[in-house]
Amino acid sequence: MTQAADDALLIERSRKGDRQAFDMLVVRYQDRAYKYAFRLVRDPNEAADIVADSFVRVYNALHHFRGQSAFSTWLYRIVTNCFLDARKKVKNKTHLSLEQTMSVEDGEIQRQIEDPSEGPEAILEKNAREDAVQGALDDMPEFQKAMLVMYHVEGLSYEEISDSLDLPIGTVKSRLNRARVALRDKLSGHMELFQLG
Repeated sequence: MTQAADDALLIERSRKGDRQAFDMLVVRYQDRAYKYAFRLVRDPNEAADIVADSFVRVYNALHHFRGQSAFSTWLYRIVTNCFLDARKKVKNKTHLSLEQTMSVEDGEIQRQIEDPSEGPEAILEKNAREDAVQGALDDMPEFQKAMLVMYHVEGLSYEEISDSLDLPIGTVKSRLNRARVALRDKLSGHMELFQLG
């Protein structure tokens, strides 16, 4: 049985009130939904909240799902909408410092650079590039940010983005192109970070 057919079976069982079937859908897609949400918000708690809200919406709207696109495509649309709704509620942006502490089960730890094999210069350059890109993305309209993350980070095709956002493919292509131009313009002051060679 293909995953799409298995998903359809789980969806049908969920519609009839089978909580175990819905739980299986959640388990199957929660990691993918979380990674996408985290790439949008860069905050683990906010990403978890968006995913939780998304699955509540999925559960409440399951009878509306017609199966014309993949369940994962429909889920991307819902996660995107939850992200956009959360951004409407909270307009102030927060930026994480590399020196900030993180809460963990055993208390708090200092945020540290993940890859110890790179030299300090390479790490600084990489962090500067990531900060520049993330800062530029955070400065963009949420809809453009979501499209860029869907295409360039999540690897979704134009067709999948079209289905997820309920937009014609031509509109997706033109909006994605405008988003890329806007991102490049925002990064123009940091071009030395992106020189190759």
